[in-house]
Amino acid sequence: MAVVRYSVQNVDAAIPFYEALGFALTDRWGPPFAVIRRGDLDIWLSGPGTSAQKSLTDGRDPCSGGWNRAVFTVNDIHAVVAHLIQAGGVLRVPVSRGPAGMHAVVDDPSGNPIEIFQADDE
Repeated sequence: MAVVRYSVQNVDAAIPFYEALGFALTDRWGPPFAVIRRGDLDIWLSGPGTSAQKSLTDGRDPCSGGWNRAVFTVNDIHAVVAHLIQAGGVLRVPVSRGPAGMHAVVDDPSGNPIEIFQADDE
């Protein structure tokens, strides 16, 4: 089992986005925190008011975004990307071809990137 924690601005807005990727809500601890699961991956959605969102000792505040991301392999990249956008995602990197297949990056409603990858047929 792997666990990823994402800082989100709104847990209620994030849940439908991840459900569009096949995640299911497994735990909800009040408005600021939810656990969603797909196979052996849990994602902890930490909203405002959780310990993960408290200011650091140097005064910085944790925030969403960046370029580190989870990668999900799919069979129909165009359909999945369209579904994620419909579920509140924002296209960061459009579908493009790389050496092993196609990929796209879609931000969740809080700006956390998710990479969608479709391998070339071998």
